[in-house]
Amino acid sequence: MTPLPHDRYCDEIAHQVDLLRAVVSSGADLSATVPTCPDWSLEQLVRHTGGALRWVELMVRTRAQEEMPEEEIPLGGGPDGQGDAAALDAWLAETGEMLVAALREAGPDAKVWGWAGVLNAGFWARRMTHEITIHRADATLSAGLPYEVAPDIAADAIDEWLEIVEWAQRTLPDDPARELRRPGSSIHLHATDNTPEVNAEWFVDLDEDVIVWRRGHEKATVALRGPLTSVLLAFYRRLPLDSAELEVLGERELLEFWLARATFG
Repeated sequence: MTPLPHDRYCDEIAHQVDLLRAVVSSGADLSATVPTCPDWSLEQLVRHTGGALRWVELMVRTRAQEEMPEEEIPLGGGPDGQGDAAALDAWLAETGEMLVAALREAGPDAKVWGWAGVLNAGFWARRMTHEITIHRADATLSAGLPYEVAPDIAADAIDEWLEIVEWAQRTLPDDPARELRRPGSSIHLHATDNTPEVNAEWFVDLDEDVIVWRRGHEKATVALRGPLTSVLLAFYRRLPLDSAELEVLGERELLEFWLARATFG
């Protein structure tokens, strides 16, 4: 599928940063463990997310042609001190402004190092949109707050996820994604709140060494049905498959097998 326009990603990064800042400023316990990322506290999750945005900002702004070490990122680890929601919020605000400005100035075609075979700023605009969209879900769910995401962003996040799995299968011989071949098997994702404008259904064929996937409604070995946001979160393993808003039809074990080996982020 064709990615969204570059400006759409830039707008969404700014929006997602504002929403993540709202979680930080909500009075949520910054020391609480994040259930969907149990190795991190909420503060550590926010610092990780902001640090990733700053890393990309530096690479895009300098047109880096190779991966930049994390230790070269100014304030990449966040503000000094722990547990200061105001300082964390201010750092996030500055981070978002810096990244969006760098991406807009660069445009989608500026040459920048990337890790998935797409060597331009457009790759990073898309990747960081979905990085913060999913980690905001982690933060929001940890704080017990409601979570939604725009349909075009949610659908594109699933597209990108499948594209990266396909890339890993083609190019990374030791990646767990290489184990995902299941002859005669397939997965169907079905957003029950789908609209023709979004076309939020996917068919994933596992028959070959590299997945073949497309948008659309087709019968599969297993189907995952639910609202688009819930399907997105389940596919990223942020929402259990037995959640009330989801329905699994067919060979559930196949879907569990797939998610256990293909999830990143």
